[in-house]
Parts: sequence; C-alpha cells; structure tokens
Amino acid sequence: MQALLLAGGLGTRLRPLTDDLPKPMAPLGNRPWLESLIRHLKNEGVSRFVLAVKHFPEVIERHFGDGRRLGVEIVYAREETLLGTAGAIKNAEAFLEERFLVVNADVVHLIDVQPLVRFHDMRRALVTIGLTEVDDPSAYGVVALEENGRIRRFVEKPRREEAPSNLINAGVYVMEKAALRAIPPGREVSIERETFPALIDAGERIYGARLSGYWKDIGTPERYRAAHWDLLDGRFALPLLPPEAEPGIRLGRRVRLGKGVVLRPPVLIGDGVYLGDGAVVGPYAVIGDGARIGDEAEIVRTILWNGAAVAPSCTVHDSILGDRAETPLGLIIAGAVIKLGRSARSLAAVRPERMEAPVPGKAVARP
Repeated sequence: MQALLLAGGLGTRLRPLTDDLPKPMAPLGNRPWLESLIRHLKNEGVSRFVLAVKHFPEVIERHFGDGRRLGVEIVYAREETLLGTAGAIKNAEAFLEERFLVVNADVVHLIDVQPLVRFHDMRRALVTIGLTEVDDPSAYGVVALEENGRIRRFVEKPRREEAPSNLINAGVYVMEKAALRAIPPGREVSIERETFPALIDAGERIYGARLSGYWKDIGTPERYRAAHWDLLDGRFALPLLPPEAEPGIRLGRRVRLGKGVVLRPPVLIGDGVYLGDGAVVGPYAVIGDGARIGDEAEIVRTILWNGAAVAPSCTVHDSILGDRAETPLGLIIAGAVIKLGRSARSLAAVRPERMEAPVPGKAVARP
C-alpha cells in the first residue's frame, strides 16, 4: 500500500525547536518521530511513501533519501508555497495511486492500517476519515456521524458547547484518487473547511471510522513533553527503544556513569551519554544520544536532545534543551525551551569537549 505523509507544516507553536527543523523531525524517544512513523507503517504493510515537504525539506530528504535504508520507497512532493492540507495532497497528485493512505505526520498516532482499509472498502467510500475522541473538541475538526459511519456534517473548530460530538478528525484518511477532483490546484485549500464539507454536500460517500490507540498532537512544548512522559509510562510504544536495564530505566549503548549516579524511573538514556559523579536523572527524563551531564547536576521532567550538555551543579526542571545546547555552571533552569541556532550548532560540533568523561561507576535506581 502507499501512504502520503504530510510533513510540510511550519510548526510555529513548537518554536524555537522548529525554527530550522520540520516538526515531524523533532525527536520522540531519541529518534525523529517521522522515522518511527515510517517504520511503524512499514510493519503495517505500507511499502511506498510520498512525503509532502515544505519547511526545511532538505532536512527530511537528507535523512531518508530514497528510503532504501528503511526498506521502503520514498519520493518527495515539495510545496513552493503553503498549500494547506488539501492543497498539499493535490500537489502530490502525480505520485499517488488510485487508493492511498494520508497521515498528518505532526500527530503521534500508531495507526492500525488494515482495519481502516477494510472499513473503507466495505462501504465503498470515496474518503474514510480516521476519528479519535477528545474531551474538548473546540481546537479540531468535529464530525457528526450516522449509525453506519457516514458523515453527515463536518464542523471545523466549533465552540465547545456547539460541537456536534467529541469525535475529531485524527489527521488520517483513506482516499480514492477521484476525490482529488474536488481540490482546486495551485492555491491553499483547507481539507476541513473546504474539501470535506463540499464532498459531503455533493452527496459523496464520506465515512468516519474510530481509531483505537494513542493519539496526541505534539504541536506545543507542553504537549511535546507530555507525549514523552506517556511514552515513558508505557501508554504507547515506539520501534527500536533500548531495553529496560531495570524497571522504568532504559539505557542505550556505551552509557558511561560516574560514581553515585542516581536514576529515578522512568527515564530513557540514549547512546553514548555520560553522567558525572553524583548526577541525578529523573523522574521523567529523556536524555539524547551523546548528551553530557556534569557532576551533581539534576535533570527532572526534562528532555535533552542529541549532544546537549548540562554543566556541573545545574538543576534543570520541566524544560527542553535542543541539539548541542549547553548550560552554564551552576544554573537553575525551570520551564525553559533552549535551542542553539544553526551556526552555533556547527561551532559546537567541532569544539572540543569541556567536561571530562566520568570514571565508570554504578548507577543507583531510586523510586
């Protein structure tokens, strides 16, 4: 089967993390979310991918290439201007097969593809929209369903008291290529405000199917961190996570631990990390590959991206440190999002290490 992954959004609410990074490439569990999504869909029987890209497309293209590294086929549909969800699908029309899956790559959801496709086929649908239930639907596209699953009304971002249901568009669609005739080319088109309502009004067979499993929009720093805590709590799983060394403690390869390191589960520590003497990590901490944590530093409810460095005697709570970001000695940080600019990251990549690697010791896991 073929999937079109919508990966061109600007990720404005996740800035500064997405200032020079496509939002789907933000790491989740120390691996770009987009890679985990592709690996999952491959396991669901999807072998051919079209990636719709716009914001720093070269980052995605350089990482995935033609897909052979992951055992799939990948082609790219670049947007020269922002086209909206429907416009991005129309822009990729030349690459699409007669039936295809569409997935909004900004949302964390590991889709059970085959039940969705069977639902679509049994109802001979033109479009089947994957639906998920939320407490407050006012920020999303909301549907009203008939008993057989046919959508009779689609309301984009209604006031909470006016929402016809709590079922929202999950950003997953099975589409017949014929549906693209309803999308005008060459301009921005909203699939929720224009395309779906127009198809429903025209009497087309537009259905909604409830999706099971975890679903979260990671469009803000708060939601991005919350998705990590859900991962650590086991509410969903990702491919290629390191195994648990102890309950709630996942350690990558070549992790170097100083004397008296305390790991408070749940924590996830990537490859090549070193922790200085007396460092405390967790609860709820994700440490990226190659990160460095100095002596007596404390990391709680915080995410460090690859190569980030926390200086000795620092305390970092409820924060996100981007690639190669570094803290000064002894700083207390709470509720921050810190990211180096591209030129500063290039300099950091060639600068010698400023913290000594710790003498190997033994970590102490404490609840």
